[in-house]
Amino acid sequence: MKTYYDDGTLKIRSMVPEDAKLLYDTYLSYGWHPQIKIYEDYYKEQEEGERLVFIAEYEGAVKGQCTLVLHPTEGPWGGMNYPEIVDLTVFFDIHGKGIGSRLLDVAESEAAKVSDMVFLAVGVHSGYGPAQRIYVKRGYIPDGSGVWYHNKVLEQYAPCVNDDDLLLFLSKSLIDREN
Repeated sequence: MKTYYDDGTLKIRSMVPEDAKLLYDTYLSYGWHPQIKIYEDYYKEQEEGERLVFIAEYEGAVKGQCTLVLHPTEGPWGGMNYPEIVDLTVFFDIHGKGIGSRLLDVAESEAAKVSDMVFLAVGVHSGYGPAQRIYVKRGYIPDGSGVWYHNKVLEQYAPCVNDDDLLLFLSKSLIDREN
């Protein structure tokens, strides 16, 4: 297990196999429709070097997670070797403690080791409002391709459903702007 950050209260570490069930159970308790295979695959992909998985522990308990796909194949930068931040989630009972920001700090720091840019997709419905706000505050900007639905650009006037698959892609430069 690798530790990316530890201040004594908040620790960001790599995933261990037991985290998959814990994430699944927590998301299920929210009324979401998680699939345990996704979290088991996160661990497998971490071990294969395809994805970095960051687990947030607050006061010793798992309270969130985020992943960094190192060579994504989908989205506006798919296949271009820009890493993608995927699935940033902080458990509801711990919002407002800066855990999401710290997870992003770690993900961006790791992304900067392999690229000068990182991207992500955020849902456009109101449930993603806090994520939309944090990304803009951190300097992420839309890529200009408009919204995507089911992994492709949604054409003007095309029908869609405002669900978790309706996404806006954003990117952030990781080049030190002070130089």
